[in-house]
Amino acid sequence: MADEPQKKSHLSALVGHTNGLTKPASLAATATRSTGGGGGGATASSKKLVIKNFRERPKLPDNYTQDTWQKLHEAVGAIQSSISIKYNLEELYQAVENLCSYKVSATLYKQLRQVCEEHVKAQILQFREYPFVMHRTDSLDSLLFLKKINKCWQDHCRQMIMIRSIFLFLDRTYVLQNSVLPSIWDMGLELFRNHIISDKQVQTKTIDGILLLIERERNGEAVDRSLLRSLLSMLSDLQQVYKESFEQRFLEETNCLYAAEGQRLMQEREVPEYLHHVNKRLEEEGDRVITYLDHSTQKPLIACVEKQLLGEHLSAILQKGLDSLLDENRISDLTQTYQLFSRVKGGQQILLQHWSEYIKNFGTTIVVNPEKDKDMVQELLDFKDKVDHIIEVCFQKNEKFINLMKESFETFINKRPNKPAELIAKYVDSKLRAGNKEATDEELERILDKIMIIFRFIHGKDVFEAFYKKDLAKRLLVGKSASVDAEKSMLSKLKHECGAAFTSKLEGMFKDMELSKDVMVQFKQYMQNQSDPGNIDLTVNILTMGYWPTYTPMEVHLNSEMIKLQEVFKTFYLGKHSGRKLQWQTTLGHAVLKAEFKEGKKEFQVSLFQTLVLLMFNEGDEFTFEEIKMATGVEDSELRRTLQSLACGKARVLIKNPKGKDVEDGDKFIFNGDFKHKLFRIKINQIQMKETVEEQVSTTERVFQDRQYQIDAAIVRIMKMRKTLGHNLLVSELYNQLKFPVKPGDLKKRIESLIDRDYMERDKDNPNQYHYVA
Repeated sequence: MADEPQKKSHLSALVGHTNGLTKPASLAATATRSTGGGGGGATASSKKLVIKNFRERPKLPDNYTQDTWQKLHEAVGAIQSSISIKYNLEELYQAVENLCSYKVSATLYKQLRQVCEEHVKAQILQFREYPFVMHRTDSLDSLLFLKKINKCWQDHCRQMIMIRSIFLFLDRTYVLQNSVLPSIWDMGLELFRNHIISDKQVQTKTIDGILLLIERERNGEAVDRSLLRSLLSMLSDLQQVYKESFEQRFLEETNCLYAAEGQRLMQEREVPEYLHHVNKRLEEEGDRVITYLDHSTQKPLIACVEKQLLGEHLSAILQKGLDSLLDENRISDLTQTYQLFSRVKGGQQILLQHWSEYIKNFGTTIVVNPEKDKDMVQELLDFKDKVDHIIEVCFQKNEKFINLMKESFETFINKRPNKPAELIAKYVDSKLRAGNKEATDEELERILDKIMIIFRFIHGKDVFEAFYKKDLAKRLLVGKSASVDAEKSMLSKLKHECGAAFTSKLEGMFKDMELSKDVMVQFKQYMQNQSDPGNIDLTVNILTMGYWPTYTPMEVHLNSEMIKLQEVFKTFYLGKHSGRKLQWQTTLGHAVLKAEFKEGKKEFQVSLFQTLVLLMFNEGDEFTFEEIKMATGVEDSELRRTLQSLACGKARVLIKNPKGKDVEDGDKFIFNGDFKHKLFRIKINQIQMKETVEEQVSTTERVFQDRQYQIDAAIVRIMKMRKTLGHNLLVSELYNQLKFPVKPGDLKKRIESLIDRDYMERDKDNPNQYHYVA
């Protein structure tokens, strides 16, 4: 169309043509203030819009609306019949746009809905022809039906997509402006839902068929998962059909299936196999959600499986199989157990309880059986390593499991008071003693760290200290300590764990050994100035009695040269330290003896008692037991052990007559001039240094005696501060202050003892009330 001649005006309108119809294209308006007189315009005062030379909208040709709808109707029918459309799609789209431009949108939408509804209604007939007598075993009939309903749905979706593309202008203008109207796509879903899926028979058979397919898949059969995905997507798209009609029944059947399966398999399978099955089922159901179920079903579905296969059997699973899993150290199965139990509410808590019971029961078997005393500490260390590894690898370093493990260890290790503490001290001694070639310095440090972990659990730490001190004394005095650094490292660990008071005496022992070295340097210089220094090289360790274990003195008969040397040292030492008293401990003495045999010279590293016996054979080649006893003055049982070490051990310096391991009163002992040994210096085991049962009992009794003193001191300290106190409050204070286990009966005895000794008195009116006596 030719443009109109330009005229002076404030507003202009442009018009365009499409397919012979005139339509408004766009309007651009500008209002300006008139600067002078002149033709009509929009003045600032009136703000009146005047459009000049604007043509009226052209009218539609007669029958255009009817002809155009007919054309659109034919196109929709062709789409629904899956045949080719005679018209160009762009032409059809433009036709819809033209009709909408001329206010025919409402009629057009109504006509389209009617056509679609008639078509959908007609589809139900094909499903009514199906036999609706449904049996769960009739899988073939069900599958054919599902495929047919799926095809109907797929066709419907494809058709509605095509129809919507033609009627897109209607969808984006008229329908969008009328919120009460569903979009063309939603209209199609609504029609399919109302006339196909909402049909009771169709819906029932569809959902029954879907559930049958899922059941078959759960039983291990291969099914058409794409069919399930499409059908369940259909139900999900149709709003509440999925939730109300499918999901509820699906979860009910799932619940029944796994409830029965859980009961049956718990009877048939061992725990590892059962847990493996549970894990497999959870993975399968998770995969179903990913593959064809709606995501919203995941949470209730997994919860259902967890409840029926795990939640209902938590105690039964643990009672049936946890102990064996732990005994056999089945790491992967324990990991799976922890992961599965962590999924269920209360699962971790019940696993914690059984975990604690296992540790206490297993640990008790190690501790309370005296036959296992020899290996108790090593078994405890191995057991601790094992549970630590399980916590780290299987239980994800869960703090609850770590803390409960510590509590359980502390419970069982103190079921047998005192003995574990004694044996731990002995174990440390075996590791720190010279000749222990089992470990490097680094490995020894790791072993000591592990020992300290076990040490923390014992209540009777004073028992440990007593035996540790006794063994430390042996190591220091006979030079049997493997490493001074290792000794001091252990001392540092004990100090860090128990405080300076706990290790003060042990540190004093090391201090004595250092001072003794300095004294001996001075004594050597002193001896060089003597006119007759003698042939014996004497070394003396000066021990502070309060630091070292208590030793029973034993009077023996030393030879004259030894006695003389003792007196020389006594004169030297007391000359420097007047007011002190020296007491010789013969039980701790040892010597190096030189001997001559037919094969040559040898040196023997022996105890003082062994020395006295061997020196007798400088005076003769044969002596009886009684003669040796009279000459040496060594106590009977100690002498028998000494003679056994010299005549019945590996290095037989003496010959016993008659032969035998036990030393009898009438036995004779002969110097073995034919003695042979590949080594020049031979260490003969110092049997007298082995701790006897009596010594163990004595050490323990001294610990108990020390405890009584500590209890008495604590009671007096508390009463002095409080002046008056009730019995229960006093006992409570004592439990807080005392660092060792004590029974209420023992506390009561100490209170009675202090009352008898006038440190405190009972209240005359209230026997459970005590008063401090200044």
